[in-house]
Amino acid sequence: MIKRLLPLLAALLLTTAALAQSNSLRREPGQMVVVGHAGSGFFRPLNTFNPLPPSSLRSELKALQDGAEGLEVDIQLSQDSVPVLYHDVTLSSMTRTGRGCTSEQPAAALVQLRYRGGWPYDWFQRERIITFDTLLARLARRPEFPYLHLDLHEDLPCLSPVQAQASSAALARQLVRLLQRYRVPPGRVLFVTDQVATLQRVRRLWPAALQGYEITHDFAANLRKAQALNVEAVVLSEDLTTAANTAQAHAAGLAVVAFGGRSTKRITELVQANPDAYEVDNVAKLRRVLGRSR
Repeated sequence: MIKRLLPLLAALLLTTAALAQSNSLRREPGQMVVVGHAGSGFFRPLNTFNPLPPSSLRSELKALQDGAEGLEVDIQLSQDSVPVLYHDVTLSSMTRTGRGCTSEQPAAALVQLRYRGGWPYDWFQRERIITFDTLLARLARRPEFPYLHLDLHEDLPCLSPVQAQASSAALARQLVRLLQRYRVPPGRVLFVTDQVATLQRVRRLWPAALQGYEITHDFAANLRKAQALNVEAVVLSEDLTTAANTAQAHAAGLAVVAFGGRSTKRITELVQANPDAYEVDNVAKLRRVLGRSR
């Protein structure tokens, strides 16, 4: 019995190795890419204190200073079709004076809005919303672009279904235009969304760019959908990032990107699930777990 199984096992190992080689996002165990989730993450009172708003300019740059190899960036579209960095669905939740959605304000007005974190965060930050163009201009000064995971925020309450479709199409076009203008290598860009039409649109606009299908529920069904979409990666929420799910995705030729987890214990558990990249709120803590010194 064992002798009969050996050829099958060898074939499976060879197939898995071939799939990993064909996907540029796949990493060997222990070589996962450290990605700053919204830069340095979200406001944290302790462990360690973080006063920087998610996806603000200083937050993204802080992640790189802490040793991140990539950045996760929350992207939305302004009323005049300019991609801006902003996480929440409404402006009132994170800014001092903003109201409504990013889609209801031109970019010139959005970049005047100052973030609001409350006490004590606002003693340490005076950040404003920035455009994606502004971030790319700063990153272009570096010897090499970091990996960019672009989390596309398309489901905004201020848009009708028809408006949302038009906005998603414009967002894809503008992002591809900006990335190509700054000559960002397509292998360092991962478009992340759960919107099938957007993934298909990006594939037509920029076939060489990488795509990640976000899965936050019903792993098995959505893994099949990701395979059918021919994306390069699945982006898994914290509760779905398990060793078993990672192994299934890898067997299907897909890379795995994890996000979530803040405590050292939880980060360690997610690392043990063996994702290929990890979007983490605390870059320094993840690097310590991985044993990577500066």
